[in-house]
This record gives sequence, structure tokens and C-alpha cells, in this order.
Amino acid sequence: MKPITFSREETRAMVDEIRDYFRDELDQDIRAMPAEMLVRFFAERMGAYFYNRGLYDAQKLIQKRMDGLVDDVFALEQPTRHLR
Repeated sequence: MKPITFSREETRAMVDEIRDYFRDELDQDIRAMPAEMLVRFFAERMGAYFYNRGLYDAQKLIQKRMDGLVDDVFALEQPTRHLR
């Protein structure tokens, strides 16, 4: 798997989210550099977990849609004397 990367704007947004979380939930100020290091840590070490969860969710959605398509195709079947 290729490394998970983010644009500069996405990284800035995540850094802001981390800084807000530390301030609001932990009553601690964290500077931009440590927050960016956390972003990199999560991308490198935890990113695959989130990425895989997204894949699993997408697989479920695709399977559900495929099941619906199969049902739709069977609904088009015309009656005959031949039994499957």
C-alpha cells in the first residue's frame, strides 16, 4: 500500500482540529509542530486501520447494491414451464 498523504491544506485543517481538541477537551495548548507530528503519526501508523475500515464499509455497500441488482434482474424474468 502506498503511504497515506494529505495536501498542505488538509494537514493544516487536521492540525487545527488537534489543537482545538487539546485546548477544549484537555485544557492544554499544543503548538502546530507537535500537532503536525501527531497527524504524521496517525497517517503512518494508524492510517491503514481507518483506510481498511473505509474499504470494508464500501464493500458492504457494494454488496448490498449488487444484491439489489440481482433481485431486480430476477424480477424481470418471464414465466415459463421450465423450472430452474
